[in-house]
Amino acid sequence: MTIEIIPLAPHIGAEIRGVDLAQPLDDQTRAAIHAAWLQHVVLLFRDQTLTQQNLLDATTIFGRIGQLARPKAFRPPGFDRLLDNIMLISNIRENGEPIGALPDGEMMFHHDMMHAAIPHKGTCLYSVEVPSHGGDTVFANGYAAYETLADEVRAPLEGKRAFHHYNYGSTQKGDGKGTAAFSESSHPVFRTHEDTGRKAIYVNRLMTERVEGLSAEDSARLLNLVYDHAEKPEWLYAHVWRPRDLLVWDNRCSMHARTDFPAGERRLMLRTTVEGEAAPV
Repeated sequence: MTIEIIPLAPHIGAEIRGVDLAQPLDDQTRAAIHAAWLQHVVLLFRDQTLTQQNLLDATTIFGRIGQLARPKAFRPPGFDRLLDNIMLISNIRENGEPIGALPDGEMMFHHDMMHAAIPHKGTCLYSVEVPSHGGDTVFANGYAAYETLADEVRAPLEGKRAFHHYNYGSTQKGDGKGTAAFSESSHPVFRTHEDTGRKAIYVNRLMTERVEGLSAEDSARLLNLVYDHAEKPEWLYAHVWRPRDLLVWDNRCSMHARTDFPAGERRLMLRTTVEGEAAPV
C-alpha cells in the first residue's frame, strides 16, 4: 500500500492519505504510519468509516491498547454496546446526564493521562458527530517549545519534577464541572521521549499544580512563562473536525486544547489510548 504524508502545519501534524483503516494493513504500511507519528506528533486520517473494533485495531499500530478505567454510563448512539477500552467524549445527554466525559465547552491545554503514575503515550479520537462550528482541537508541539525556551527559564527547571492534579471531566481549573474522581502524579518538567530521545515540555495549565523543590512564587512565575511560550501560535495546529476523522497524537511531546462549541449541538467522539511507560527524565 502506498501512503501519502501531507504536513498540516510547520511544526506539528500530518495527514495520512491512501489508507483505509477498516482494512487489514501490512507490516510495512503499519511501520510507515508509526514512523510518521514519531516525526509529526499528530496524524490525521480523513473519511474513515470505522467500527469500534476497527478503531481498536488501528490503535495497535501505535502500541498496546491502554486500559481505560473511567466509567461508561451509556452505549453510544448507533452502537449496540461500548467495547472495552473505548471511551466516549460527548455532550449528548440521556435523562439529563451526559453519556460521555468532557461534555461541554472550551478546555485548557493539557496532556492526556498526565495525572496517572504511568501516563498513556498516545490518544486516538474518532469523530462520529460534530457541531456546525467550534469544538476544534488545538495541538502544541512540546519539542519545538522546549528547544526555543529561553535559558533563564529552562535552566532553573532542568531536572525538576512537577506535581499534577486532575478532576475527571473538568474543562478549566475551578469550573466545577469535574466529577468526584480525581488523580495525582509527579513527572519531569521536561520529558525525554523514549523513542526519539528528544526533550519536550511536559507541564500544562490544566493539570500542573507546582514545581517540586521550588518556592510557590518561583514555581508559579516559571510555569506561567513556560505556558505562555508553549502555547505560542507558531507551535500550533488547530484541527477543525469533520465526521469520520481519526486523529492520533503523541502525549509525550504534545499538548492539546479544545475550543468552545454550541451547547445545543451534538458532539460525539470515540476515544482510545496507547499504553505508556514511566516518564524518563
